[in-house]
Amino acid sequence: MKDVLDRVSAFEPHIRATYLLNAERALEEARASEDRWMRAAPVGALDGVPTTVKDNIATKGEAVPLGTAASDLVLAAEDAPPAARLREAGAIIFAKTTMPDYGMLSSGLSSFHALARNPWDLSRNPGGSSAGAAAAAAAGYGPLHVGTDIGGSVRLPAGWCGIFALKPSGGRIPIDPPYIGRVAGPMTRTVDDAALLMAALARPDARDFMSLPPQELDWRVRPAPLRGLRIGLLLEAGCGVPPTPEVRRAIEAAARDFALAGAIVEPLTPFLSQEMLDGLDRFWRMRLLIDIRALPQAKREKILPFIRAWAESASAFSSEQVFHGFSQVMAMRKAAVSATAPFDFVLSPTAPMTAYAAELPSPSNDPLNPFPHIGFTVAFNMSEQPAASINCGYSAEGLPIGLQIIGRRFDDIGVLSVSRAFEEMRRAQAHAWPEPPAL
Repeated sequence: MKDVLDRVSAFEPHIRATYLLNAERALEEARASEDRWMRAAPVGALDGVPTTVKDNIATKGEAVPLGTAASDLVLAAEDAPPAARLREAGAIIFAKTTMPDYGMLSSGLSSFHALARNPWDLSRNPGGSSAGAAAAAAAGYGPLHVGTDIGGSVRLPAGWCGIFALKPSGGRIPIDPPYIGRVAGPMTRTVDDAALLMAALARPDARDFMSLPPQELDWRVRPAPLRGLRIGLLLEAGCGVPPTPEVRRAIEAAARDFALAGAIVEPLTPFLSQEMLDGLDRFWRMRLLIDIRALPQAKREKILPFIRAWAESASAFSSEQVFHGFSQVMAMRKAAVSATAPFDFVLSPTAPMTAYAAELPSPSNDPLNPFPHIGFTVAFNMSEQPAASINCGYSAEGLPIGLQIIGRRFDDIGVLSVSRAFEEMRRAQAHAWPEPPAL
């Protein structure tokens, strides 16, 4: 714990990944854990392991600002399910991690938190909305971090920060409050660490009325045998921006590695349409607009201008437009399941580009066109299929590139096992992890 806190002290002035860092309490918990280990009486598999959770995962007695200065800083009455499971396993939640306003940006920009930056290049964005979690993992703030994802929010920053992240099957990890497409997921440097975290997080909690039935699974993943697996290769999302040449080459190289290992790699026809993405966008805008309208004017004015402009544009939508937008959730789900059904797993870019400028709210920098970069990720939230991001290479500038590995619904262990196999065989050897800038 002391080593982690030293690392945070060196890197945090540059990347601003944390919220509510409590070093004194963390050391007290570490001493208590040390005593339990000395007595051969740990409370769980994570006893004493430094861990962070995202701002929007409630921790008892601490405020949950949701990344926005418009929030009232009310202290949470209890731990949300992921935080509760971590404490039961003995993990030390020494800090929470930063996020953008309401989690509705793929960015480290927030009206409440300081601007989060990418440890690989401080001029670049870590992505979001699990911005601080990805930056913290890449910077070495301990091994285990938990984010949330409703359209790509653990996978996109994982890809841009060169770490591993799993968006599990919908309902696999109980959360509160649950919502369509929303999940919590591990963000780590290795597949094994993510699997260890899943073993703690994927336990029942009655507060999540959308969760899966409790299931005893063996999370000690091993590299999957790749020979004979039928793998789809999705190089175009069907809408949004296409992959840059560097991203495309990295994904194609990963696909060749799978083929050399004996997998049957076949192209997958794009299935997401602009109508689907725009419809979901309209539904999300109206959802947030309703929340914003419930705020006093003084609170509304504190919201990040990009997010406010995005949401308030929904005031011109008709009821038919909003209903049609909501219906695209099911259209997206059907299309994703149908397109991927012939394959055991699917490979795609996590994001179509590498990390963009730190100060921007999104790669497009346009509140009326905010999501052209989520075409590869968002459909698998709506279809509830497990999907991981794992580093598969670097750009000429040394920026990480993420490979997304998608499985059939409920096959979280399969996605982890295939990711573990790729981790062992990837030809793009990982660069040394980022170090704090010299003073």
